[in-house]
Formats: sequence, structure tokens, C-alpha cells
Amino acid sequence: MKKLLLILTLVIIGNMVYAQSKSVEALYQKHKSDPEFFHLDLGGSFMNFAKSLDVKIDNDKAESITNSMERLKMFKLPTNGIQANAEFATLKKSLEKEKFDLMMEASEKNSSFMIYTKGSKRISDVVVLVKDKSDEFIIIELQGNFDSKALADVGSNFK
Repeated sequence: MKKLLLILTLVIIGNMVYAQSKSVEALYQKHKSDPEFFHLDLGGSFMNFAKSLDVKIDNDKAESITNSMERLKMFKLPTNGIQANAEFATLKKSLEKEKFDLMMEASEKNSSFMIYTKGSKRISDVVVLVKDKSDEFIIIELQGNFDSKALADVGSNFK
């Protein structure tokens, strides 16, 4: 019984540590076989390699965020127009259902930028949604263990 409880605890903790948005993953899986699908997925050993380069960033808070990152996933939707707008809107609703909070939103004439986070004092997942002027949609997901105050301070520098 103790072994079963220990295994269940490890599985739950493992899922919490490496939490990722199911909505982002579903959208990624939907398009990954499309030859026009651009994606970048960095994690594990590469993130350790990047940390070992000891690159200094001017803003200490931005540097602490990059050091807290365990995985980066970025992709551009291979669709555009009405279909891409619909997928983007569905993704936003799905993130809210997954208990992601809209941390920041900015928009201009034909472009928008939204940051969704999951967690309170410690953020485990950050999803950035970008729609640019040429109607290209980019999704960036950062996984790690981020300090919410540092994220908010860095976000306020972009305003």
C-alpha cells in the first residue's frame, strides 16, 4: 500500500513539475504533420547547455526568468485567415478553461499580443499568443518555475 501511495505521489508531482497546456499541445499535434508547419522545441540537455554559456542580460529579472526556464516550445500556425482566427480564439478559451490567467494583453491596428500564465506566486507555465500584421499566428510556451513578481516586472517594461 505504501509503495502504491509513493508511486501515485511521484506521478502527481511529476505532472505538476512538467505541466504543460493541453490546449497548446493539442494544437501542436494537429498541425505537426503539415509541411508548412514551423516549430521549435527546446528543453532538457539543450537548456542546461544554454545556461552553461552564462550569457548576461541587462535586466536581472529577465535573466532570472531565463534561468528558471526548463522548456521552450514555439510554433507558427500553418493556416491563416478565418481558420487561423478560429483556432486562435478556441485556444484562448481553452487556456481559460485550463485555469490560465490573462497576465497581459496589448494590441495595435492589426496585431495583438497576449500572455497567459498558470500559477500564483510560482508560475509553472507561460503561454504567449502573437498575431502579427500579416495575419501570422505564433504560439510560445515557456515551462519552468517562474517567480510571478519577476514576470510582472518584466512585462511592465514592455508597456
